[in-house]
Amino acid sequence: MSLKTLLMPMITQHRFARSTLLAQRAKAEKARLASGRPHEVYYFHQVDDPYSHLLAQALPRFLARYQVELKPHVVSPPPDSAAPERDKLVAYSRVDAALLAQRHGLNFTDPGKQPEADRVQQATHTLVGAIGMGQFAEYAALVGQSLWAWDETQIPPEQINALKPVSSQDVQNHIAQSDDLREKLGHYLGGMLYYEGEWYWGIDRLYHLEQRLQELGAQRSGVFGLLFPADDSLANAKPLNNPPDIDFFFSFRSPYSAIVAPRIFELGRLTGAKVNLRFVLPMVMRGLPVPKVKREYIVYDTAREAHVRGIPFGRLNDPVGKPTERGLALIPFAEQHSKGQEFVLSYMQGVWAEGIDAGSDKGLKKIVERAGLRWEGAQVALQHEAWRERAAANREELFAAGLWGVPSFKMGSRVVWGQDRLWALTLP
Repeated sequence: MSLKTLLMPMITQHRFARSTLLAQRAKAEKARLASGRPHEVYYFHQVDDPYSHLLAQALPRFLARYQVELKPHVVSPPPDSAAPERDKLVAYSRVDAALLAQRHGLNFTDPGKQPEADRVQQATHTLVGAIGMGQFAEYAALVGQSLWAWDETQIPPEQINALKPVSSQDVQNHIAQSDDLREKLGHYLGGMLYYEGEWYWGIDRLYHLEQRLQELGAQRSGVFGLLFPADDSLANAKPLNNPPDIDFFFSFRSPYSAIVAPRIFELGRLTGAKVNLRFVLPMVMRGLPVPKVKREYIVYDTAREAHVRGIPFGRLNDPVGKPTERGLALIPFAEQHSKGQEFVLSYMQGVWAEGIDAGSDKGLKKIVERAGLRWEGAQVALQHEAWRERAAANREELFAAGLWGVPSFKMGSRVVWGQDRLWALTLP
């Protein structure tokens, strides 16, 4: 066992503990009060990002609920290093945003393509101008609605035309400064809110910010509840007549896969759908390194989501490399003994919540045996390499479905990505 493997569980248990997050929030609030600053929420808006358009629609309601000062910025799309398979990401974001809009009563229909560059440029000029006039929240959704209109010849509303024009140089300067600020604060995406050391993505994570502001007493009189509560898809799950199989695409190195595994298996049990284990190698083991800023945000965000759902998480032992390969080699063995789900759950909990070193025989033996499997048989199965072809085939199936990352799910004709999209699988 390396020193890194030995120390990582102890370090991460502290870093990602709920108590640590709450202490960081308390420290930030103390510093804010000492400086005399109001509650300042930074918002980074990507003009041609559907998720940004959804959040822009929610901003007026959010601002009406809380005593906060919004500091909006228009930013560039994420860099290539943070957006592998960009074409698939962009196309899927439109489909996913349309699902979200339908679920939450917002305005977005996938036009089947991105807006033309000249229209994006026009919208960017308009929004930078609105920021300069202190009217971003009033105009952002209107501009987005015009940008994403199916009829590209549609004339922008008079309110937009009435805004004071800004020069191309002013727009370039604004975006450059906004990109620099986003990077300095520690992120890479659009549709992001930042408040006192913590990031919140789109309408999906707005509830975390709302809960934090309510704990600080920043809500206005009469405000209660949340605009977009956390997904509780299992609460209404019920048996289906002849349900199609659920393909569960996952990686052992994906923290989001780890916290959704118990829920997707439970959804299968409740609906009667068979869950197929479509494991893939982690991106970094396929030659696609993940930037540090992205890795850290994902783990912090997973910790918040796990806490909300009561799922153990945070004492980590990164399974990249040998630990993942050993785990994947044992999935066919576990399935042969009708223990596939049990093994996946045991492995995920072991490396993401208990700090078990799955690269060691001692650690892997514990994972295997508590899943109801015999270690002697697992030792034999570890010598087999057939899992590699299966992992490659699963990856090709994932790409063919229009996706690239995990966790992802396919149920009949419905294909979704993300641990917070289980509700979409059983839509009529």
